[in-house]
Amino acid sequence: MSVEQTIWLSDGICGLGPLRSDLAEQYWRWEEAPSSLIGFGRPVPESLQSRTQGLQQQLAGRNIRFTVYDLTDAENPVPSGMTTLQPDNYVRTAEYILVIAPEARGKGLATRATRLTLDFGFHVANVRSIWLKVLAPNKAAVQVYAKAGFKHVGAMRQAGYWRGAVCDELIMDALASEFSGPSVLASAD
Repeated sequence: MSVEQTIWLSDGICGLGPLRSDLAEQYWRWEEAPSSLIGFGRPVPESLQSRTQGLQQQLAGRNIRFTVYDLTDAENPVPSGMTTLQPDNYVRTAEYILVIAPEARGKGLATRATRLTLDFGFHVANVRSIWLKVLAPNKAAVQVYAKAGFKHVGAMRQAGYWRGAVCDELIMDALASEFSGPSVLASAD
């Protein structure tokens, strides 16, 4: 495994490593896939040049960002998505954001990556609550988040768009005090 494919956290099937500048085009492709734009409720695509410039700022920023790897082939980890925690250090919370490559969906990586990111957030970054917003019609994403440990706590009515129609945006959160183990960090050196 090269330095470029450093894996910091792993459950054996999914791994999290650092965000990588050499993957800027892949990150952009994943984020700009029509299914991702629909999931984000964002109707305006971004150029590769803009995304590459934004990545440079993200690499230097205060957010916690990971490249998600599919570890099915242990010899060749495959970059398959990104997770982000945007911490609010004053109140010890963080917003969670997930992007999984369209070709990697349906393999359970989203749930595993979410769980690993929660593990890091609670046991390394020491946040007490991690929250997210998800469009209500995005049933697959809601299921992923619930399976990983998030609970539905509210909704912003008519705050989003799904396939051209107005929809609610659900708010889900996970608490450190309710995070069920085992933590992959408990067995780390």
